[in-house]
Amino acid sequence: MADEAKNTTNEVQEPEEELVSIRLPVIKENNSDVFVRVNHRTWLIKRGETVKVPKCVVEVLHNAEQAQLEAFEYEAKAQKKIKSESAK
Repeated sequence: MADEAKNTTNEVQEPEEELVSIRLPVIKENNSDVFVRVNHRTWLIKRGETVKVPKCVVEVLHNAEQAQLEAFEYEAKAQKKIKSESAK
């Protein structure tokens, strides 16, 4: 059964706020808990455990992942450009 992620503020969830279950993967490079802040509320999400969080937390995690993917793509293109220019 999914537990709620540790909300690091002392505030109670808004009653109309829908909670969704998520599970962040355990990864070899950085296995630390994931800190998420949305406005004045914060959560600390343990990797490898299924937890319930508000949809806004899922959106923040999704946006962070998309930004990281874009950064990786930009870096790969820049490296490719540098390699092709140095080969000339």
